[in-house]
Amino acid sequence: MPLLNAATAGVGVLWLYTSLALGTSGFGFGPSVSAATRPRRPELSAWLSQAGLEGVGPREFVAVVAMLFTLAALGGYALFGGPLPALTVGAFGASFPIAGYRRRRTLRGLRAQEAWPRMIEEIRLQTASLGRSIPNALFEVGGRGPEELRPAFAAAHREWLLSTDLPRTLTVLKERLGDATADQACETLLIAHELGGTDLDRRLEALAEDRLQDVQGRKDAKSRQAGARFARIFVLVVPAGMALAGTSIGNGRDAYRSATGQMIVLVALALVIACWVWAGRVMRLPETERVFRN
Repeated sequence: MPLLNAATAGVGVLWLYTSLALGTSGFGFGPSVSAATRPRRPELSAWLSQAGLEGVGPREFVAVVAMLFTLAALGGYALFGGPLPALTVGAFGASFPIAGYRRRRTLRGLRAQEAWPRMIEEIRLQTASLGRSIPNALFEVGGRGPEELRPAFAAAHREWLLSTDLPRTLTVLKERLGDATADQACETLLIAHELGGTDLDRRLEALAEDRLQDVQGRKDAKSRQAGARFARIFVLVVPAGMALAGTSIGNGRDAYRSATGQMIVLVALALVIACWVWAGRVMRLPETERVFRN
């Protein structure tokens, strides 16, 4: 019995030490393989970082979503007088922060795509004409790049100063930027750095020309969609105005609260949300696939 008590106490001390010192959980005697190979950055945190919101954590983001859900649900209940329409309106309102952050990330990516042809051309000139090394040219050009890209280049530069490992440094840069053009440029520079050769100038020139054509094509498509994007707002404004007007005509508010009225409101809300989502998907431009994503 004393031996059993001593063994139990020893195992308890070991579990306590590993949980505090190594950050493990459960009843194992060390970090598991899956935990050791787990990505350091959660997917939501990386997504927020790519949207330029490094200071916003997942908890703050979830809190904003929950707050808007509550406000939209209260507004839906005050308008339609029923729990199911209120929950539907609340869920739709809660999707706006997600759509807003996604739009912010998309706009940030578009600005990065517009800047990359010029940055690639500058890197080409510095490596070919000025004789700069690839890492020095990359970080010097990135430090003068758009404001949206500078934090990613600063993080990659810190990684380079600490490790002088270019593949690892470019992995940090690609993870922070989350852009297909950045992936292609980083892989081109990595191959040139590892294999050497004199064709880096030609490859960077071809990559810059290709990215410039892609940016111009996207600008043309966006300009043609301007009218349709403005008209999409009326998908929400017109039904909301008609619903508000219906509450002030006769017994419209009581009609909303009836069983039949609640079903009609649910169907109408579902149709409005479906049209809103469908219009957004139709006008969404295809994104360049990240073939070099880690």
